[in-house]
This record gives sequence, structure tokens and C-alpha cells, in this order.
Amino acid sequence: MQSFGKSQSVTRREDQRLLTGHGRYVDDIAPEGALFAAFVRSPVGHAELRGIDTDEARGMSGVVDILTAEDCAAMGLTLGMKFTCVPTQDGGKGTAPERPFLARGRVRFVGEPVAMVLAETELQARDAAEAVMLDLEDLPAHMDLSTGGEALHDVAPDNLAFDYGKGDEAGVARAVREAAHVVRLRVEDNRIMVSSMEGRGCWAEWADDRLHVCFSGQGVWGLKGELAANFGLKSEQVRTSNPDVGGGFGMKGFNYPEYFAVAAAAMKTGRPVRWMSDRTEAMLSDNGGRDLVHDAMLAFDEDLKITAYSVENTCNIGAYNSNFAQMIQTELFSRVLMGTYDVQTTWLRTRGIYTNTAPVDAYRGAGRPEAIFTLERVMSRAARELGVDPHKLRRRNFIKPDQFPYVSATGETYDVGDFAATMAKGEDIGDMAGFDQRRAASEAAGKLRGIGSCYYIESILGDPTEHVKIAFHDDGTASIFVGTQSNGQGHETVFPQFLSDHTGIPVDKIHFVQGDSDAIPKGGGTGGSRSVTVQNNATYGTAKRMISEFSAFLADEMGVGPDDVSFDDERFRVTGSNDAPTMLDLAALARERGREDLLTFTGSEKLPGRSYPNGLHLAEVEIDPETGDTRVVKYSVCDDFGNLINPMLAEGQVHGGVVQGIGQAIQERVVYDEDGQLLTASYMDYGVPRATDVPMMAFSTNPVPSTANPLGMKGCGEAGTVGALAAVANAVEDALWDRGVRQVDLPFTPARVWTLLNHAQDAVAAE
Repeated sequence: MQSFGKSQSVTRREDQRLLTGHGRYVDDIAPEGALFAAFVRSPVGHAELRGIDTDEARGMSGVVDILTAEDCAAMGLTLGMKFTCVPTQDGGKGTAPERPFLARGRVRFVGEPVAMVLAETELQARDAAEAVMLDLEDLPAHMDLSTGGEALHDVAPDNLAFDYGKGDEAGVARAVREAAHVVRLRVEDNRIMVSSMEGRGCWAEWADDRLHVCFSGQGVWGLKGELAANFGLKSEQVRTSNPDVGGGFGMKGFNYPEYFAVAAAAMKTGRPVRWMSDRTEAMLSDNGGRDLVHDAMLAFDEDLKITAYSVENTCNIGAYNSNFAQMIQTELFSRVLMGTYDVQTTWLRTRGIYTNTAPVDAYRGAGRPEAIFTLERVMSRAARELGVDPHKLRRRNFIKPDQFPYVSATGETYDVGDFAATMAKGEDIGDMAGFDQRRAASEAAGKLRGIGSCYYIESILGDPTEHVKIAFHDDGTASIFVGTQSNGQGHETVFPQFLSDHTGIPVDKIHFVQGDSDAIPKGGGTGGSRSVTVQNNATYGTAKRMISEFSAFLADEMGVGPDDVSFDDERFRVTGSNDAPTMLDLAALARERGREDLLTFTGSEKLPGRSYPNGLHLAEVEIDPETGDTRVVKYSVCDDFGNLINPMLAEGQVHGGVVQGIGQAIQERVVYDEDGQLLTASYMDYGVPRATDVPMMAFSTNPVPSTANPLGMKGCGEAGTVGALAAVANAVEDALWDRGVRQVDLPFTPARVWTLLNHAQDAVAAE
């Protein structure tokens, strides 16, 4: 894969278009004459919905219609949205309350859509939405991570969404009794919001007995299937599409109520309907991320080998089950429960709680950042309590190279890895040997400096099967149609580059097509860092078939045997001939000969197993003890991503993931009051990292090619976030430890850190 001409750091070809304002996003391509939709949203966290008065709003200028749940039901629509439920410890399934796409009977979080106003202009729709009157009878809001309180749903009278367990609880208890050392730590994992540059939006049109919904998402086929089911349509009557997407990060990987309501409005009025959220609307209604508490325990023998590990989580589901909400802190958390350590006795218990807040679902990493954050926090705490270097403790417990393939305690088959070697390279890149000197310099300047590490592993998720179509055109170009969906990752560069590498078709002759259910019949979309491995695997298999069939075609044309034709990655060669046609040349010849079978190739490939990227993150923080101001001042990463297709884009993905991890660790935190009002509903109140908050990052790789796909690749999209949380938190703990601070929880805002320092100082003074 590292041969000349392949795996090169090719610059992103979509950037020129996107950076000069020529991107085509949902709101740029809405049909002419489309009605504007504005949603009436619940102003309270919990209340009985006694009635909706739309009379005044209906009479306002430009208003065409107003939809409520009652109107949608009258159209014969199914109002409930789909979601997954996890198995519970009692042998059942998690609770499954209805989630309507417009509230009926009750509102359960501030921002829940209740009605939708349609008008000729956006301002008219917004003005009329403010005139819709809701008759609400307030109910107590359930806001904490406990069972009991006012029930949000009849099917969950104690607000328990599920009680999930996986592993050997009795074995862990036995190991604890026999352990030489036991280390426990409670870790808080703060709720965050996504803040994608482009908010959620969609438009829909109903024409010629077909429904088309265009939306800002991470794949089209999930919504297509649910629209068909809810609207009683045949699959071929529904088209879904994603144009350019301005950031997703997991949040746009799900179906949302607004998409169904907009589609219903288009069908009811017979006119196209468009909607785009503003920033506060997005903050109120987008799915949040994280929001849970972990109680972790490690048991060690006298040689400091880990003998058992347990985690008990309590997680916030929000007011409803989002698509994958129940899966995140259970099945997905368990994928990397024990990380890179050779331990078979583990126990995971997770309880999900309904609260009067916006739903919570996947955010960059989806369960794996939470799992690694917990494990690596308690590993660093164990090293401190046991008086051993944290990297020596990790090395002692790493799965060794000769143990692969290794089946983890939760059933994951890690194919390959050399964790100690990757860590050693990361230590050099991060100049750990020079840390004491840097700490002394910080102390001389009146600052506290700490270093923290995290050795992560993550499991690539999603459908292991992907589809591709490659078509040749009569103008001498080709198109690649993919089943994934870029929302900033650089697919428009990587996938044509990969096809070019394996077929010789020049990149500038390859058109890239994604995000249209009419263009390619199946696809898995983008999520779980799956795209590069599954899509390129499908392309690779199809490219091999193309080479084989064009070779046979050329052999027939030249009157030679199949063994006399070869392909050198750019041209076909025929023994005894100077002719060296390219694949585009042969496609043109095939068109002349009427060989339509050689002008379009479709393929589908399934990966035999998951890949497991891993690596070392090293963070250094500097804290001003007078103000609590905490800054990440040095950051380095050494990743094992296997073989890379485009190293520069992989590094960019790591940078983005690390920044989002730093944001959660230092600045970001969603806050609701006791009644369910969102207190962080603007960027005046919700902090996101800026360029000045993030240091330059040192990035390196130590590739150990995966055996779970023929190209040796490992996904990289979420790895930065998976490693960053614990690295930064452990660095803050290190900086504050000598000041007597023993419990540090995200986010490390100045006020929180200043309070920790002063409480510790007061405790020392009281002794």
C-alpha cells in the first residue's frame, strides 16, 4: 500500500468548492416556490398538552396551513418513530414508549416539536408560529439520574429505560475478594451538544406519486425505509438524498421528527416544503451526547496484573429513545470495555434513565470514548495509588503481539496489534523525557503543569457490507457511486483516489456520486468510522473484477490467450504487442462494440471482521492557580491505523477528533435547570474550543496492517475523540495532585478548577 504513487497525501479536491462558497447544502437547493416551515416547540420541560389553538395563526398573512399530530393522524400516518432496544438483565427488552414526530397528549422536553406552521416566507412562518397557543398543564420535571419521580411514560413508571448487564458479575466479585489491590473511581461524563457548522434541515416534495426528502444527514437509506413504512408507501415511491453536509459527528446519523412532519406537509399541501433550524433551535432539539456517570473498579494481584474490571453506568436517555440511544452505553460501550488489556473477568452494568431533556444518542465515537475514558482514568489512578509508572502498568497488562487474534472478554476478536511498540514511539514523539524540564519552567512562571496519557482502542462499527457502482460515460469519464456519506471527511477525494490507484483511471476523470437512494440502491451511510474500510473494500473487489473482464475483452480483441494480457495499475499490456490501452480506452472500445456489460459495474463486499485502530495520546496542561484557567499546551498522538489511503486526511481526522475531545474536557457542558429549561442555549453560555484553545499536535503512526480486510486498513474518523478525553483529564489530575485535589471531573472550566484548588487548600488548612 505504500508503493510509489499510492497512499499519498493528496489534498482534498472538494476544498476549493467548499471554501469559496460553492458548496450545495440543503438550504441552497430547496425547490423554487417551496413553503417555509416553522415549528412550534414546547416551552416547558414536562406538561400535559390539553389543546393547541391555531385560529389566530391561521389568519395571519402568508400562512397556508398548520399541522398537528391530530392532522397527521387524520392523514393516516403512523406517528411513532423507530428505535432499537437492548436486552435487559431479566431477559426482556428495554422499554419502548412511543416517540411521535409531533407531540400528542404530553410534552416531555423544552424544544419538542408540537405543531408546524407553513407559510410563503420564513418570517411569516416564524411570526405565525409565535401566535400558536398551547394549553399546557405543568408536571414536575424529572432531571436527575435516578429512578422514580414523575413518570415520563406509562410504560416506564419509574423512568427506567433499561437495566443492562454483560459479563461475569460473580467472577468479578470473587476476584475482588482475592485481590491484592483494588482501585475504585467514580467518573462523570458531561453532556455535550454537537455544534455542527450546518444545522439540521430538510425539504420535501410530493410529485408524480413519489416523495422526495432531501436532508442534512449521514446516509439516506434509514430514512427512506422509515418514511415508506410510516407513510404507507412502496419503497420505489420514496427518494431520499443528502447533498453537501456541513458536519455530522453522529448527531446527523439518525432520523428526527422534523423530517417526517415536513414530508407530511408536502404530501398534504401538494407543494414543496423546506425547513432549516436556527442555532438555538438546534441546541434545543438536536440529540445530545455522553451524559452519564461511571463507577469503575480494577482488581490487581501482587504482581500488578489486572485480574478483574467492572463498570456500573447510569446514563441519561433524555425524554425519548432516539434511534440508537439504548445501544450507546451498553452494546457499543462493551465493544472496548477492557481496552488493550489482557483480562477476561469483566462486568458491565448500565441503567438508562428517562429525563425531561432532549434525547441523547451517538456523538463522535458512540460509546467507545466513554468506555476508554473510564478505563484509562481508573488505570492512571491505579498507577498513582500503587506507586508505579502509568506506562509501565499499562505495558505489564497489554495484550501481547503473539496473543493475536485475541478474543476479548466481551467477544470482540482483535485481529492484530503491537501496543507496546506504538506506545514507545508515542513516548518519543511526545518527548516524555523532557517533561520534567517543561514542568519546572511552568512552575517558575507560577503555573501548574501536568501530563496525562491514554492508550485507546476502538472498534469499527456499522454494517460490514457496502455497495459501489462504477459507470463509464461516452465523454471519456467515469463515475463512482458510493453507499457512504461524507459530512466533512474528504470522501470526494479519498474514494476517487483509491479507484484511480487500482484502475489507472485519472482522478480528474472520475466523478463522485453519493447520498441519493435513486442513484445506488443500497448503502450503509457513514458512522462508527466505517467508511474507508467498507467502501474501499467494495471498490477494491469491483476493481479486480473490472480488470479481469476488461482483460478478457482485450484478449478477444487481440486474438490472444487470457494469460497474455496483464495490467500494471495504469495500462493493459499484451505479450508481443506495443499496444498499451488504458481502462478508459477499453471502455470506449467496448461502447463501439456494443458491450454494455462493460460500461457499468456494481459490487457488494462484506468485511470478514472489524478492525481495531489504537494508539497513544499524550496531553500536557498548564493551569493558572490564581484563576483556574486550564489550557492544553502540548499534545501528541501515535496511532496504529494500519495501511493509510491518504495520510494527510487521516491526520486531519485525528486533529478534529482531538479538538472535540478537548472541547468536552475543558469547555463544553450542557446545563438544564430543575424545571428542564436549557440554560446553555446560545454560544454566550455554551463554550466551544477556538483555535487559540488548541495547541499544534504532533502526529505519527505505527501501522500494523489489519487482517480483517484485504487492504490492511483501520478506520480513523473517531479515534481522536476516543483518546483525548482521558489524556486531558489525566493531565489535569496530575497537575492538581500535589495541591491535594483527588477528584477531577469534566469540564475543567476556570471556575470549577479554581474551586477544586481552593477547597483542597481549605482542607489542608483545616488539618
